[in-house]
Amino acid sequence: STLDRSSAASDVYKRQALDHMKQHFKEKLRRPALAENEESWAFVILPKELSGTLARRGRISVEASINGSSFIVTLEPDGYLSHWLRISAEIMTSAELDFGDIVSVAITPLDQEPEPEVPADFKLALGKAHDAGAVWAQTTVIARLDWIHWIESAKQSKTRAKRIADACDMPVSYTHLRAHETSLH
Repeated sequence: STLDRSSAASDVYKRQALDHMKQHFKEKLRRPALAENEESWAFVILPKELSGTLARRGRISVEASINGSSFIVTLEPDGYLSHWLRISAEIMTSAELDFGDIVSVAITPLDQEPEPEVPADFKLALGKAHDAGAVWAQTTVIARLDWIHWIESAKQSKTRAKRIADACDMPVSYTHLRAHETSLH
């Protein structure tokens, strides 16, 4: 039908547009300083010129390909006007990578940020908190991504538990504050 052809043409156009946005570079596979019980992983730093072409200086999700292994990953800002790309142990194995290798990397920004996976302990807390779940559902995907990153970046379980409690309280407090401000005007 005409609708099917139109949809298929739209999909082809989107793929071509994304292929046009694909950027290639070569970089040394680096080893991070790991905590004692942390699983091994690697990273590459994006060239500043390439990083500067991305839609955001903050976290941004891309489709990445390294030596033929493709995956979706969130680039992290490196604090020096660029980004770094984390490569899991699984990707390292499947792409036959080792620390110090010079790898060929291709990245394509996603047209839409994927919904982040909510950690089990945070999901449980959101379910128990009075209004937090509803407020959480109304926030943007990027805001949810930032909240989850903030929780997961805690180094100690005590800090993580406090951040989860704060995350369940802050959106509700903010909503009540905004409602109070609106009623004053």
